[in-house]
Amino acid sequence: MEELSLHILDLAQNSIAAGADQVKLTVEEQPSNDTLTITVLDNGCGMSAAQAEQAADPFFTTRHTRSIGLGLPLFKMAAELTGGSFSLHSAKGKGTQIRGVFRLSSIDRMPLGDLNGTLLLLIQCNPSTDFIYTRICGNRNFELDTRRIRRILGEVPINRPEITVFLRKYLKEGDLELKGGVYLDESGRACSNQRQGEK
Repeated sequence: MEELSLHILDLAQNSIAAGADQVKLTVEEQPSNDTLTITVLDNGCGMSAAQAEQAADPFFTTRHTRSIGLGLPLFKMAAELTGGSFSLHSAKGKGTQIRGVFRLSSIDRMPLGDLNGTLLLLIQCNPSTDFIYTRICGNRNFELDTRRIRRILGEVPINRPEITVFLRKYLKEGDLELKGGVYLDESGRACSNQRQGEK
């Protein structure tokens, strides 16, 4: 995986496979601490202490479709290569929390990639799962909570195309707020408000 957004996609899909109907995704960038922290918290079936201890081993997996599980080990390695850290906390019947801390300035840190696209894909493909996405940059923060959106939509499915268009626009506006009026496109390049409005 060449982008952190793909790691987030994999971790969230693992949560859903573990029976979670609520997944909290937090991406926190703190330049003053030189840290980028990614946290995935779910309410799935969780793991026993023994399973949690082995979870970052590439030759350990609870799936029956393959004998090797690479998602967690690769995420752990990506964080530790930057001089950061990895943690996993889980309990049977209570869910799992996975956290990777990356050094922002590290030359080995992967780009974030298309976070908005990742979140939209998760919502479209898992319409019965709630996602609480929080993005923090310094002292600014933005949140998208599908539970609130569902209350507004009523009986309208959250993965309808027109809702996806709205969510994409909402996420881009969130990027603007976080970057103080500068929009970052999918490749991470800074764009003016005018260019963003043309898209």
